[in-house]
Amino acid sequence: MEHHTDGQPPLVVLSGVNKHFGALHVLKDVNLTVERGEVVVVIGPSGSGKSTLCRTINRLETIDTGEIRVDGRPLPLEGKELAKLRAEVGMVFQSFNLFAHKTVLENVTLGPIKVRGVKRAEADARGRDLLERVGIGEQADKYPAQLSGGQQQRVAIARALAMDPKVMLFDEPTSALDPEMINEVLEVMTALAKDGMTMVVVTHEMGFARRAANRVVFMDNGSIVEEAEPEEFFARPRSERAKDFLSKILTH
Repeated sequence: MEHHTDGQPPLVVLSGVNKHFGALHVLKDVNLTVERGEVVVVIGPSGSGKSTLCRTINRLETIDTGEIRVDGRPLPLEGKELAKLRAEVGMVFQSFNLFAHKTVLENVTLGPIKVRGVKRAEADARGRDLLERVGIGEQADKYPAQLSGGQQQRVAIARALAMDPKVMLFDEPTSALDPEMINEVLEVMTALAKDGMTMVVVTHEMGFARRAANRVVFMDNGSIVEEAEPEEFFARPRSERAKDFLSKILTH
């Protein structure tokens, strides 16, 4: 897929990023560029730095050295600018992080009303549209505890979309779900990808990587070992580490 960016900078650029947790070097000279409308799926063994990488992009994790730019601008350190960045970078985690005492619709509209100053009626209308889009329009007035895990995760996706983000980060969004719920979440994500949303997705779901990714980034031990289009990566991984990883997961 060609990405015509009309001279605009790439949406996300990590240059020479290093991150330590104490003595542990969790990100080692990571360079990654995500173009507008691109879906980048990050895979690799546990502890390879995938989630940390994802979380540095909206500064949930700080970095030691290097630079991260979102839409041409360096990541702000704190304060109002950081809040603005977080509104532009949607994030969906393993856990759904919904407010238990608010309805599904209130969960989705809270950000636009509080952060963007959208009028309630407008936020509600858009929120209902987004809940329809993720397939749970009829759940709008329920509370999170009344929903299945798969439904709650789809609320979390709608909530992130309600802020009109430039890019969506997904950090293992299906790993806490029962198997029968995984597909309903991946289907929503696949539809988002088809609609042109820029996405960085950390996942163990190889079927999704094959189906929805423009590019697969394989990490091991804090480094990006290789990146390629899905067809190429799954058919002909270049590094021994990727071959080893694929042989372990694809034989189960």
